[in-house]
Amino acid sequence: QVQPVESGGGLVQAGGSLRLSCVASGSIFSIKAMGWYRQSPGKQRELVAAIASGSGGSPMYADSVKGRFTITISRDNAKNTVYLQMNSLKAEDTAVYYCKVDRMTTAGLQVIWGQGTQVTVSL
Repeated sequence: QVQPVESGGGLVQAGGSLRLSCVASGSIFSIKAMGWYRQSPGKQRELVAAIASGSGGSPMYADSVKGRFTITISRDNAKNTVYLQMNSLKAEDTAVYYCKVDRMTTAGLQVIWGQGTQVTVSL
């Protein structure tokens, strides 16, 4: 089993920075990709950024965060950690940010969500 745990959310002024972390431990060698999604009140959950677990492949970003956010991933024998460095934050970045893990099992692709971490950007 794999369970992602997010951290790093909080309150920041517009123009500031935050770094989110998501640690996924357990059957980490089955993880194919990890990513960050966000959801604000009244809106659907949307992709922010995603990255493959293995070497190779380019990260994906939503157009609204390109040039401001950077996703990276690290792996050791016990865990995968995905980071989201968020710079030049805007009020519209305010949302609950969720870590998503794509894991391959014998039954096919399994998607696992973290509990979410709140990011609030004040003007």
